[in-house]
Amino acid sequence: MPEISINTTQNVNINFNVASIGARLGAYATDLAMKFCYILFINWAVISRLGLGEFDLDNWSLMSIYIIFYLPVTFYSLVQESLMEGQTIGKKLFSIKVVKIDGYQASFIDYLTRWVFRLVDILGSACLVGTVSIIASKIHQRLGDIAAGTAVITLKNDINISHTILENIAEDYQPVYAQVVRFSDNDMRIIKETYLAARKNNDYQTMNKLIQKIEQVSGIKREGSDAKFISTVIRDYNYYTGQ
Repeated sequence: MPEISINTTQNVNINFNVASIGARLGAYATDLAMKFCYILFINWAVISRLGLGEFDLDNWSLMSIYIIFYLPVTFYSLVQESLMEGQTIGKKLFSIKVVKIDGYQASFIDYLTRWVFRLVDILGSACLVGTVSIIASKIHQRLGDIAAGTAVITLKNDINISHTILENIAEDYQPVYAQVVRFSDNDMRIIKETYLAARKNNDYQTMNKLIQKIEQVSGIKREGSDAKFISTVIRDYNYYTGQ
């Protein structure tokens, strides 16, 4: 599965797995089913049971009423991605999410751009243009993603303690750096993920940059080897936040 490396606002890189075409199509099919169910409900509850067609209304008035009732279908993805931080009901079910590839939080304009390009990617070509674009793109971007600078990543991972900020700490553990409380959970997650990736790849340059960032933000001065220092920072954070 392709990976995308995102440089976060903390100036560190994190690798994410790009959502598969199957997951994206599954999410789209789920959202399409949700829209279809809504249309059926409106037709049954409003048009049929209330007898909307029996009112003495001209065609323009009827069309205006229909448009109002069907607005949730039209703006379904735009509203949900904006309110659910890059997810719709279908995306949430398939554990995928829209993110900015520059590391910043996607904005309403980004979601709006993706939504507008649905006219080409999906609606205007029966999904053909979007599917071809996703297949051709290295990180599975449809045209809307390319225009908005976004990508769709998967949130499905084999989660264990090494993928979280948690660390196994002995009951008699003695912390070293009290300044670690200046970090947030998200900061520590980024620190740990970057550290593990750098250690795995023997990337000493990234590890050194990470240490410099830790020292800059927290005021901590490194003691001992690079790996031991970062490991201690992570353990100390777990110690203080777990009290």
